[in-house]
Amino acid sequence: MPKASGESSTGALWGARFTDGPSAELAALSRSTQFDWQLYPYDIAGSKAHAKALSAAGYLSSLELERMLEALDELRSRIDAGEFVPLESDEDVHFALERGLVEIAGAELGGKLRAGRSRNDQIATLVRLYLLDHASRISTLVVHLVDAIVSQAEVAGEAPMPGRTHMQHAQPVLLAHHLLAYAWPLVRNLERLRDWRVRASFSPYGGGALAGNGFGLDVKLVAQELGLSEPSENSMDATASRDVVAEFAYIAAQLGIDLSRFAEDIIIWATKEFGFVRLHDAYSTGSSIMPQKKNPDIAELARGKTGRLIGNLAGLLATFKGLPLAYDRDLQEDKEPVFDSVVTLEVLLPAFTGMIATLEFDTARMARLAPAGFALATDVADWLVRKGVPFRDAHEVSGALVSFCEREGLELDEPTDEQYASLSPLLTSELRASLTVEASLAARSSPGGTAPARVREQISALTQRVRSLDKAEL
Repeated sequence: MPKASGESSTGALWGARFTDGPSAELAALSRSTQFDWQLYPYDIAGSKAHAKALSAAGYLSSLELERMLEALDELRSRIDAGEFVPLESDEDVHFALERGLVEIAGAELGGKLRAGRSRNDQIATLVRLYLLDHASRISTLVVHLVDAIVSQAEVAGEAPMPGRTHMQHAQPVLLAHHLLAYAWPLVRNLERLRDWRVRASFSPYGGGALAGNGFGLDVKLVAQELGLSEPSENSMDATASRDVVAEFAYIAAQLGIDLSRFAEDIIIWATKEFGFVRLHDAYSTGSSIMPQKKNPDIAELARGKTGRLIGNLAGLLATFKGLPLAYDRDLQEDKEPVFDSVVTLEVLLPAFTGMIATLEFDTARMARLAPAGFALATDVADWLVRKGVPFRDAHEVSGALVSFCEREGLELDEPTDEQYASLSPLLTSELRASLTVEASLAARSSPGGTAPARVREQISALTQRVRSLDKAEL
């Protein structure tokens, strides 16, 4: 059976109550600096805000506050310069930073900073600060992607393409309309991040271990110093809840899903069989054995990394689901998944944007295929309805025409007048004017439809909506 190390825990943030340990095994399991060290800028910012609250409450003199802030600034400078790093003996970012502060400010002054706070309310706040910071970066990257999609839609103009349902030819749509269908979900994700920010901006600082602090500290001052809105309403909820983390992970996963669906189209469109799009050399790769290959690696990696983003969310929810109040050490496991989601998106989004911005569409091929597969059959039924025929009957007549043309190897506008009449007296030569891609597109003029005029309005509305979000400081 493993034995304890025999070393006292004195010196740890929790060590005085213990006379032995921690064991090497416990120390290895507990250590989190390998992933939470990146929170050091937020921890130092929190410490500076906390020091000001201690001073305002009379626990630090003006001179002590000045020295404390100088020591924290010096510690930040040493970390930034690579002169101070966590040691194997440092349990977490908080322990390491307190050790560094004491080295600079001395044990007497450095030891005063711990009053009125706990690692529980610290880490709950730091994770929020980290996510708020990176949410702004991710929002900016999403805006760049939306801009790239809009630019491609503007270049596409009124170029038609086959619209599909069930991966089968359905009705013609504008290429621009199809592209914008991938921009709108991204805008909704921007709005989700904006709404999430409201909830994430409450400050757990001052919640202590779970019951609040007993020093009369101005927790509103701390929140303001950190750029947060208000102190959390309940200290137990503040220190023990991570729904804000899970919500961010959901938005990250949803972003991944939206990218993955777009990626799937790009992968299909780039095949020889489709030939709708050509990938730029800078945003595709080749094969080590087949010289002719041009692979859509960015799109494929978007699909693959989406599984990772979904897994991060699922793992977080599984961790949180059975935790009693208040803080539990399980919550240490909240950081690695969400940190990974942040890094994944911050790497993926610029590459995906570059791929979209440099795509070359074969609009001539897409236009030729737009009416293929009897994609104008609905226009036959619609034409009959406009003549006063009930849609149920119009659908039957249109289906009979499709069946006849399929047998005879004809397109819908190619039967003779006599053949039309033999199928139904309702079919006349006037029908042919409606059986063009241009007529089909123009007819879909309802709000949100694929008619060219509506798509132009859509581009304007989307651009305006994104810019309004920009101004709201996502």
